[in-house]
Amino acid sequence: MLRQFSLGTLGITVGGILTIMGFVAYAADYATLNLVGFFYGIPLLLGGFALKANELKPVPFTEPPTPSVLALREQQATNTQKEIRRDITQYSYGQDAHLDKALSFLGLSPTDEERPLITGFRETEINGAYALILEFDSPMIPIDIWEQKLDKMTKFFGPGVEVKVTQTAEDELELTLISTCK
Repeated sequence: MLRQFSLGTLGITVGGILTIMGFVAYAADYATLNLVGFFYGIPLLLGGFALKANELKPVPFTEPPTPSVLALREQQATNTQKEIRRDITQYSYGQDAHLDKALSFLGLSPTDEERPLITGFRETEINGAYALILEFDSPMIPIDIWEQKLDKMTKFFGPGVEVKVTQTAEDELELTLISTCK
């Protein structure tokens, strides 16, 4: 729950309030409130700015899941699918992109400039199975390289997951993780 909102925004808000309170207390000659504002407000404000500068926002749904898909997720989703979904739907700090380490391990991110970026995701049902579909903007890594990595991706995201790659536009593709745990 802690990562469902921006810690940077929280730090900036609380730090800003305490800092302003410290300046007002200084002007009104309230020494105790002045110290609270300066000793707690300014560090919180600076910490909030630092977090905000290094913040990775959650990936948006491109299509909200239906109640039947939510029930299917509860029944069939693998631990890997749950972990990926949890990772991409929360604020993150200290990462360059969502799933950056996984993409590097799979050989799909040789450099930061070439790394595919997740632009959205959706959950659906495919032949009675729960599927998590990750939508990527991949201008530097063509579909044929993704297809060459299918076996490695199946082993990486498995067991219990079938992996498919589909090109949807010139530089866009979808990575589909289908649960085989029916």
